[in-house]
Amino acid sequence: LFSMLTIPVRPLDREGENRVLEMSSTVPKSSNIFWHDCPVGKTDRQNLLKQKGCVVWITGLSGSGKSTLACTLGRELHTRGKLAYVLDGDNLRHGLNKDLGFAAEDRAENIRRVGEVAKLFADAGLVCIASFISPYRRDRESCRALLSDGSFIEVFLNMSLELCEARDPKGLYKLARAGKIKGFTGIDDPYEAPLNCEIEIKEVDGVCPSPSDMAAQVITYLEDKGFLHE
Repeated sequence: LFSMLTIPVRPLDREGENRVLEMSSTVPKSSNIFWHDCPVGKTDRQNLLKQKGCVVWITGLSGSGKSTLACTLGRELHTRGKLAYVLDGDNLRHGLNKDLGFAAEDRAENIRRVGEVAKLFADAGLVCIASFISPYRRDRESCRALLSDGSFIEVFLNMSLELCEARDPKGLYKLARAGKIKGFTGIDDPYEAPLNCEIEIKEVDGVCPSPSDMAAQVITYLEDKGFLHE
């Protein structure tokens, strides 16, 4: 029956493709859409999970320990019976953001998309842990503006360029110094440090704190602010 109802579709020729592109470029973005409210809201989900949704945004230079902190924090929350999810910069560039490069405009779009996804996770009642270099202050502040209820927690891993470059876990600084990577944050592209972050984690005597110590600092903040209970 289904095969009988199948209507063959002729592939678009070059003229047809151009016509579709022309039409799509003239249609206003986000037109004729309406917000649809559901009977189960954020508060209901938070009550179910016995926690409050938030975004823990970890920023810092490459090699500063962002991914390590994110995973350690996620594990510690899990052992406490709290539901968290890690959004990692490299991981998302394998899927959601695989069409983006590292030019300034691509970096901005990368963070914009992540901010919107993180907002959804927080609305679901999860502790969303976002681990991104996110070098531009304006882009991070745009993500903060999406969560106007104080549930955006910026964690600045304030590790020196010297420390990060010495660690160089992915070998990227070496490639950047050799001119094989252009626009690398800290080398030939700027990193704008946060001005008013909620948590700042610094190196001690030229050494990055242990992952468990960093995670404990974040968990203490979450507990004090009431995110880990109803």
